[in-house]
Amino acid sequence: MVFNFQPDRFCLTNFNTVQLLIEIFGQGKNLTTLQMVCRGIVVFVMALALIRISGRRSFGVRTPLDNIILILLGATLSRAVVGASPFVPVTLTCFIIVLLHRMLGWAISRSERLARFIEGDKILLFSKGKFNDRHLKRSLLCKEDIMQGVRKSALTDDMDKIDRIYIERNGEISAIKKSP
Repeated sequence: MVFNFQPDRFCLTNFNTVQLLIEIFGQGKNLTTLQMVCRGIVVFVMALALIRISGRRSFGVRTPLDNIILILLGATLSRAVVGASPFVPVTLTCFIIVLLHRMLGWAISRSERLARFIEGDKILLFSKGKFNDRHLKRSLLCKEDIMQGVRKSALTDDMDKIDRIYIERNGEISAIKKSP
């Protein structure tokens, strides 16, 4: 069987497709409003797919690792919308960022030691009726920050009802009430 390749036909079809895509999505930084809207729609769908690949952890846990992916994806994808960077390299970069996040999340879920190294550990801020000033300074928190977290998590501001208070590795304050 002989393959009959017609370069003129192939190039013409490929050229027309490329020209159509450039017309719709633009090229470089001089984009029309309609071209940016079209890019925005594609980037929205792409971001949704990337976040689904990344997993629910990206929006649920909010550890430093999870915040990194949100910041990087936002910053990188915005470059595709405004034409500051070529679209394909931006897409590949975002895909690699998501895969890296997914792999690290998988590794963290299987190794407490790695989890502590990457995400830190909870810090005890209050116990036995006293604040731990050294841990407060280390956490860059004041007592009012702690009280806000107590009111939010324990639904009280009566410290006599609180046994322990931690700053979790995702930055949230959690309070453990005393047993009745």
